[in-house]
Amino acid sequence: MARSTPNLLLRHVESFFRDHLERMRGVSPHTIRAYRDTLRLLLIFVADKGGRDVANLQLTDFHVDAVKEFLVHLESGRGNKAATRNYRLAAIRCFFKHLVRNDPTHAEQYNRVLTLQSKKSHEPIAQYFEPEDMRAILKQPDGRTPQGLRDGALLSFMYNTGARVAEVLAVRLEDLSLRYPKQVVLHGKGQVCFTKHT
Repeated sequence: MARSTPNLLLRHVESFFRDHLERMRGVSPHTIRAYRDTLRLLLIFVADKGGRDVANLQLTDFHVDAVKEFLVHLESGRGNKAATRNYRLAAIRCFFKHLVRNDPTHAEQYNRVLTLQSKKSHEPIAQYFEPEDMRAILKQPDGRTPQGLRDGALLSFMYNTGARVAEVLAVRLEDLSLRYPKQVVLHGKGQVCFTKHT
């Protein structure tokens, strides 16, 4: 009985997430989810175009033309903006850099994908609140209810520290110092810690 040849594509996908992103780079779970969603969309797109199952795809199926078609599909078929297309391309490029390092036999094929450029996108100008707008927002929670007290405390905390939602959610009891000078340790992207005085 003939031995089935291992699917190197699936092996490289697994090592990309398990070894490269998690162990080597230590990226956040949010980044892993974003990259996972991008590769899932790419795998399904290439499989559908070829009329095959994802499990039967091979490394040779992922050439520059397939990736170009996928990027067009993101905008025309899925209605994604240029910024989302660029985020997806960044994830694909990261995966193909991993492939170059681990499968040099197809390095030229992978390098062609790495030459794909991001599209220029016009990011909206960052908006900010005038002091009176911020005061109106901080007055919205009803301080007579437990939920209102909670919401008011969270809004005040974010306003006074400049913390993002993810940073607020990561705060633990031991991160708070309620004695003067009041401080909080925030855990930013890449597990970077910094202290804010409140």
